[in-house]
Amino acid sequence: MTIELRPLGVKCNLHCSYCYQNPQRDAGNVARSYDLEEIRLALEREAKPFSLFGGEALLIPKKDLKKLWSWGLERYGRNGIQTNGILIDDEHISLFKQYQVGVGISIDGPGELNDLRWAGTLDRTRQTTAKTEKAIEKLCQEGLAPGLIVTLHRVNATQDKLPIMNEWFKYLEQLGITSARLHILEVENEFIQHEYALSTEENIQAFLNFEQLEKELITLKFDIFQDMRNMLLGKDEYSTCNWNACDPYTTRAVRGIEGNGQSSNCGRTNKDGIDFTKSDIEGFERYLALYYTPQQYGGCKDCRFFLMCKGDCPGTAMDGDWRNRTRDCEVWQALYQTFEQELLKQGLNPISLSSDRKQLEKIILDGWIEGRNINIARALLLFEQGLNRAIMDYKNTPKHVPHQDTFAVY
Repeated sequence: MTIELRPLGVKCNLHCSYCYQNPQRDAGNVARSYDLEEIRLALEREAKPFSLFGGEALLIPKKDLKKLWSWGLERYGRNGIQTNGILIDDEHISLFKQYQVGVGISIDGPGELNDLRWAGTLDRTRQTTAKTEKAIEKLCQEGLAPGLIVTLHRVNATQDKLPIMNEWFKYLEQLGITSARLHILEVENEFIQHEYALSTEENIQAFLNFEQLEKELITLKFDIFQDMRNMLLGKDEYSTCNWNACDPYTTRAVRGIEGNGQSSNCGRTNKDGIDFTKSDIEGFERYLALYYTPQQYGGCKDCRFFLMCKGDCPGTAMDGDWRNRTRDCEVWQALYQTFEQELLKQGLNPISLSSDRKQLEKIILDGWIEGRNINIARALLLFEQGLNRAIMDYKNTPKHVPHQDTFAVY
């Protein structure tokens, strides 16, 4: 679980037209102030480590960063932040070191490949990208290598751009970067779909390109690929949130805290421009419905990858309706098929092809009906325990010994 602390909500120093937080900005729901005492009380209620988030988290004055990180270090021994990196300076880096701040940076590529992270004009955009790239280099030099989030789109991941991206990731590995998260562009409207989104085939090609690149790299890994392999093997205890049956009204994996102390959900599920108060009750109606709804009606019925994917993040649902499966279904199916074959060649048995898959699905579905979210690893354990009990019951059942007269010959 991640506690995302958003003192300034979605306030940002960039104007990326594809940002999934734009519905909030369009609705005028941008914070201009915050209350540190209300934030502190909210963090005490959560009682878990937190990460500063935005918008752009480094718009918070340094004096308040010090207060928040001092509080986090004292209680949890660490802190975190997700930033576009533009504002990072030497003093920030000193604060990162002093307060044990793990840094994540959002950047889509080098130079012009990052142009969709728009700063108002092309010249300013290129300048801010250069600042982000310099910040990454400086952090690595200081022993604070950040994790990266990279969104794939028409500016950085079409066939002609992939060789540039490959060389960039090789360079990042030399700097000391070890982790990058690849995102499919989250589409908020038809304009973004038409102008910036890759086609299904282009997305598949891009992901397969990076999957092959990973085999050439030594230390830098794209965590989504390991996630998908682990899901197929039922090793999903630490998989990321999009594979884990997220309720859009309470988003278990992300608990947000706004600048007034209000609890909120992951912004990726927010399509109405409003931060709804987090629900106290987690529900799994979406996943029960997806399991039984035919694919032609937006469901996942009969998909052998349902346990692994579960319709993906509700924030990526078809037509912006969380009740539907993800619009990226064909991309994930193609990748799961690739990893499925890879595991078979290694002599491993993917759950998608297991004769026990239906029984595992029933265990997880029964859990959802009861309001419990059982992961695949737990379902495997319960299934094995059930088999063992059945075997023991069979062995311990007294055998019927027929009376010898039964065999008398008349």
